Amino acid sequence: MAGSEVELVLDVKANLGEGPSWDAEKRVLYWVNIMAGEVHIYDPAQGTDRTISVGSPVGAVVPGKGNLVYVVTQQGFHSLDIETEQLTPIVDPEPELTNNRFNDGKCDPEGRYWAGTMSLSGEQGTGSFYCLDPKTGVRKLFGDVSCSNGIAWSPDYRTMYYIDSPTLQVVAFDYDRATGDISGKRVVVQLGEGEGVPDGMASDAAGNLWVAQWGGYQVSHWNPATGEKLGSIAVPSANASSCCFGGDDLRDLYITSARTDNSEDVLAKYPQSGGLFRIRLDVPGLPTHRYGG
Repeated sequence: MAGSEVELVLDVKANLGEGPSWDAEKRVLYWVNIMAGEVHIYDPAQGTDRTISVGSPVGAVVPGKGNLVYVVTQQGFHSLDIETEQLTPIVDPEPELTNNRFNDGKCDPEGRYWAGTMSLSGEQGTGSFYCLDPKTGVRKLFGDVSCSNGIAWSPDYRTMYYIDSPTLQVVAFDYDRATGDISGKRVVVQLGEGEGVPDGMASDAAGNLWVAQWGGYQVSHWNPATGEKLGSIAVPSANASSCCFGGDDLRDLYITSARTDNSEDVLAKYPQSGGLFRIRLDVPGLPTHRYGG
C-alpha cells in the first residue's frame, strides 16, 4: 500500500458524509452530506470545498455532461446544474412511500444510474433497487431491501456487486452491459459480527473490492473471487461510510465518514469523525462513469 495512513483532507465534521464520485474532466470529487441535503464539490488542487443545498436528504451524486450532475434524494432522481444550482426532477419511482429516501447510487459505463432506497425510520425491507436508463426511463430490479448501499462492477463489466447493509454481505450478479439486466445473485463476501456493517464500496483494476465498514473504523479490502479479506485501511472515524477512487491516475482512494450514531465519548476520542479522508494506493481504481454515457 503506497500510503500507510489516511490523510484528512477536509475536517468538515459531516453528520452523514456519503455518495462520493470523481469527475475526471473537472478533476473534482463530488460527495454529499445526506440529511443536511448538501452536495459538496471538493477541488484537491485548490483545497476548496463548495456546498450546494438541495433542500432534501440527498444520497449520492454522479457527474453528467457540461455543468450537470445527477443526484438521488428523498424525492427520486434529479439533475443539478452546479453553475445555477437549479435542481430539476427526473422521476420519483416511490411517490407513495413518503418515509423512504434514496441512499447510495452509481452509474455504469453505459450511463445508467443505479440507486436504491431505505426507510427513514429504520424499518426493514421497505426499500428497492432501481436503474434509471437515460433512453428508456426507470425500472425496479427488486424490492425487500433494508438499506441499499454499495454498488460496483468488475473490471470486465461482466459482474455487478451490491450491498444491502444489514445482511453483512456483498452479493454479485451476472451483469449484461448491453441491456443492463442482472441475474444469478450469489454471496461473494461475508462480514463477521462485530466488524460493523458494509456500506459504500469501490472496485479496483485488479478486480478486488474496497468496502467502507460503518461502525468498523475501516475500509476493508476483499477478493470477491475467493471471499478472502486481503487487508484493511484504518479510518479515524467509527463510521466509514463510502469510498471512491480519484486523482489523475485513479490511485487516490477518497473515504467519506459520518458523526451520526456516535456517542460523545467516541467523538471526543475520534474528533476527525465526519471528515473526508484520502489514501494513496498501489493499485488504480475503476473510473467513475457519467450519467448519460
